[in-house]
Amino acid sequence: MSKGEQTRQMIIERAAPIFNKKGIAATAMSDIMDATKLSKGSLYVHFDNKDVLAEAVVDYYLGLLEQRIMAGINRFDHPKDKLFAYVDAFRDPLKPLVDGGCPMMNFGVEADDQNEVLRERIAAAVNRGQQLIIDIIAQGIRQGVFRADWNYKEFATLMFAMIEGGILISKTTRKNDKIAIIHRTLKKMIEAQVC
Repeated sequence: MSKGEQTRQMIIERAAPIFNKKGIAATAMSDIMDATKLSKGSLYVHFDNKDVLAEAVVDYYLGLLEQRIMAGINRFDHPKDKLFAYVDAFRDPLKPLVDGGCPMMNFGVEADDQNEVLRERIAAAVNRGQQLIIDIIAQGIRQGVFRADWNYKEFATLMFAMIEGGILISKTTRKNDKIAIIHRTLKKMIEAQVC
């Protein structure tokens, strides 16, 4: 990486938790200047404006979230264990996979009415998350692990929505008791489909 690319990456990495915690609209370039120790002029050498930086941050954080989910899933070969690993990745929203919490939720809520470019990127990440669940289950059906009559595409939507809803409940109540119920319920639902 060139020095310029390194600086650009450093800006993204330091800006990401700020945007994720404060929101895009509430984050000022002065916040980024404080975090990076760079002048406004130096920031604008790498990013034309705050929106361009926000897009880079969203891409970075969604990618980082996906990498961490996949790292947990890829520790296992068995499809049921892979699904359990997906569920377990979100076991403690008060200690999230990325600093500030789930970027799909945080950026998605803000971008849905404000920024069509970011909304589309987050929607694509949501679709990838659900597709990952679908692919794991489809593999399990092919291997004879899961019941062939499982309506797994609907389950993938349900699982994804339950996890994201559990994150919201945990983050707003500052308790993990409800997401623990969601995790137990999802695992029972998965177990019920094992042949």
